[in-house]
Amino acid sequence: MRSGSGPLAGTRVVEFAGLGPAPFAAMLLADLGADVVTVDRIPAGGTTDGLGAMTTGALGRGRRSIAVNTKDPAGRELVLDLVAGADALVEGFRPGVMERLGLGPEACLARRPSLVYGRMTGWGQTGPLASAAGHDINYIAAAGVLEHIGPADGPPAVPLNLIGDFGGGGMLLAVGLLAAMLEARSSGRGQVVDAAMVDGSALLMTMMFELTGRGLWDPSRQSNMNDGGAHFYGVYETADGRYVSVAAMEPKFYAVLLDLIGLSAEDLPDQWDAVAWPALRQRLADVFRTRTRQEWTDLLEGSDACFAPVLSMSEAPGHPHAVARDAFVSVDGVVQPSPAPRFSRTPAEVHRGAAGVGEHTTEVLTELGLAHGRIQELLSRGAVAHPGAPARMDP
Repeated sequence: MRSGSGPLAGTRVVEFAGLGPAPFAAMLLADLGADVVTVDRIPAGGTTDGLGAMTTGALGRGRRSIAVNTKDPAGRELVLDLVAGADALVEGFRPGVMERLGLGPEACLARRPSLVYGRMTGWGQTGPLASAAGHDINYIAAAGVLEHIGPADGPPAVPLNLIGDFGGGGMLLAVGLLAAMLEARSSGRGQVVDAAMVDGSALLMTMMFELTGRGLWDPSRQSNMNDGGAHFYGVYETADGRYVSVAAMEPKFYAVLLDLIGLSAEDLPDQWDAVAWPALRQRLADVFRTRTRQEWTDLLEGSDACFAPVLSMSEAPGHPHAVARDAFVSVDGVVQPSPAPRFSRTPAEVHRGAAGVGEHTTEVLTELGLAHGRIQELLSRGAVAHPGAPARMDP
């Protein structure tokens, strides 16, 4: 077993290659020190579509790859051998796919009773939409999230694919896997973790649902404290066409903001007078347009005005705070966020970049105890593959 120095060192995870949230969960586990072995499909001939080209290698850091034809009985048996030594499994297919391959929870738990079987889907394993196709925006729409994001005078804004795929998806699955693995250590029994992006997206809205139930949330967009309605919590354009953010919710921080931007002497309406928010927002907008983003940063950053410049992905890694905390790391020449959170004794780290499909096939099979001759036999029949092997379609 290969693993790093993080708190999950000594943990083995089998991941079935996919896109988006499931790989994100596996990346988190690998960052934390788990030995994650990705079961990739044997590459087929033909061209790669736009989605495949965009996502190849993304979120793939920290793992080893074995290329397996899971429709071949010998390939399927190899995967079960991998599972027999694993603590957890991660898959992100539609319900029923793994069962049809003979690799569903029943088969895998029979080989490893303490296995935590993690399933990542959009709609969940049950329900009328369980087998329907979808993506992040569909799940956050159905979960009651999307309707509340964006301007009041336009359609809802698309918040990248952060909420469904990653926050309500991959992160939720990782938490579920960790909880179930912890429980399995005491009980000796595994279980299935059904992580659905629609569930996780709704879960992220817990505070807003509760505020709604208490009559403290206006359903109209840009009408609430933290949806762009309040003037003290939002984004403002600067003189050079850039943007800054302020979040001076607490009265003491609001007072600091007004003082530093020169409005403390004005006779302004009460901070929490929602009727006055549009006019106050316009007043702040007028002020912020008088200086550049850098000038406002020089004045406000580090103060209790709750301020930060709005940075791009190309700018964020160079911010002094990010540099001081080593918040970004270069992996195979690509700058990306460092593992998080921070651990005082067992630091998380990126152990390797994204593996090529089948890069570690021979290595992993050798660890399973297969003799050289048997490995060559499996390669010859196409049950497994390694880099440089001829492309073939699964039967």
